[in-house]
Amino acid sequence: MMLIFFDETYRDNFLPLTYTRPTADLRIGILKISEKWQHYFNTDCAYKTASYLNNKFPFKTNDKNLFINSTVCPNSQLVNAINNLQIGQALFYDNKLIALPLHQADAKTFNEAHLTAYQHIPYIGEITTINFLEDIFTKNNAELIADFYLVTNGKQSASLSNTNTIIGNNIFVEEGVQAECATFNTLNGPIYLGKNAQVWEGSNIRGSLALCHDAQIKMGSKIYGATTIGPNSRVGGEINNAVIWGNSSKGHDGYLGNAVLGEWCNLGADTNNSNLKNNYAEVKLWDYSTQKFRKTGLQFCGLIMADHAKCSINTMFNTGTVVGVSANIFGAGFPRNFVPDFSWGGAQGYEVYGLIKMFETANLVYSRRNMAFNDQEKAILAHIFEITQKFRRF
Repeated sequence: MMLIFFDETYRDNFLPLTYTRPTADLRIGILKISEKWQHYFNTDCAYKTASYLNNKFPFKTNDKNLFINSTVCPNSQLVNAINNLQIGQALFYDNKLIALPLHQADAKTFNEAHLTAYQHIPYIGEITTINFLEDIFTKNNAELIADFYLVTNGKQSASLSNTNTIIGNNIFVEEGVQAECATFNTLNGPIYLGKNAQVWEGSNIRGSLALCHDAQIKMGSKIYGATTIGPNSRVGGEINNAVIWGNSSKGHDGYLGNAVLGEWCNLGADTNNSNLKNNYAEVKLWDYSTQKFRKTGLQFCGLIMADHAKCSINTMFNTGTVVGVSANIFGAGFPRNFVPDFSWGGAQGYEVYGLIKMFETANLVYSRRNMAFNDQEKAILAHIFEITQKFRRF
C-alpha cells in the first residue's frame, strides 16, 4: 500500500516553512508527520503537493493507496478507524477529510472537489491536527509524548554515564549517545536522546525533550520542554518550547522560545527572541495567504524562521516575528516582524539577497555536513525566489 499525503487546501497556512517541503514533512514531536504514519503502516509514502516540489517529494501510486491529510497526526484509535474503511468511503473529522482509500486509477486523478462521490464516515475520538504555524510549538508536547512511546515501544534503552543526574525514569537513550555531567529532569515530560546525540557538560535539561540523531547540546545549556532539536543540529544557551527541524545551529548563548526553526538555519551568538509583548497583548503573525498579520490567540509566541535563514550576532527578534526562506539578517535594532524571503539587511533597511550569492553560501553550509547542494535543491530555491518576489517591497 502507498500512503499519499495531500496538502493542497492547507499548505499556505504553514508558509514560509512549506515553501521548501510538503506539509507532511514538517516535524512536530520527535518525528516528521509522514514518519509518524509510516511507523503505523510500515509502508512507502508519496506526496500530492506543489508541482515544483515533485522531484524531491514525488507523487506515485500503487495498486492500493491511502490518501492522508498532511495536517493530521496519527494515533492507534485513528489508525484502527482508517483500517476499517472500504473503497468508496472517506473518513471525516468536523467536516475535514482525514483519510480516503483509493484504487490506482482513481488515485491518479484524485481531487478534493470529488468528495461528494464518497460515503462520509465520521470519526469520533481523539485527534491532533495542526492548522497554523504556531500549532507546531503549542502542540509539540502532546506529540513528543506520543512519539516517545511510539519509537521506544519494545526497545531497550542504553545507559548513561554515572556522571549525569537523572530525575525520574522517563528517559530513553539510543546507542552511541554521549553525555557527561548533565542534569535530566523527566518529571514533567519524557526525554528522548537519539542515536549518536551528544549532551555536553553542565547542561540542564527539563522534559519533554527530543534530541534527535547526531544532534548536540553544548556546554552549560538550559533546555526547557517542550523542545525538539532535530537531526544534526547544534544548540546552546537557553531554549524553551521550540521545534528545530534539523541541520540548523543555535550554537551560542541567547534565548529561543515558543519558536520554530526550519532546516539549514543559523543564529549568531547572543541572538534573542521575545515571546511576550510588553503589554501582554495577543500576538499576531504574518500570514502569507492574506498578506496581513493574523491574530494567533496566543500571549506567548516567538520566532518562526524558514529554511536557509540566518542572522548575525546580537540579533534581536521582536515578539511574533516571521522570517522567510534564505533571509540574511544583521545590524542593530529590531528587524521587522515579517522579513521577506531572500532579504539581506535588517532594521536599517533591506536589499535582495541574490540567488548566486545564496547558492555560494548554501554550498559551503552543505559541505560542512558532507552533503551535496545539488541541482534539485537549487531548482526549488530558484522557484521560491520567483514566487516570493511580490513580498520584497524594499
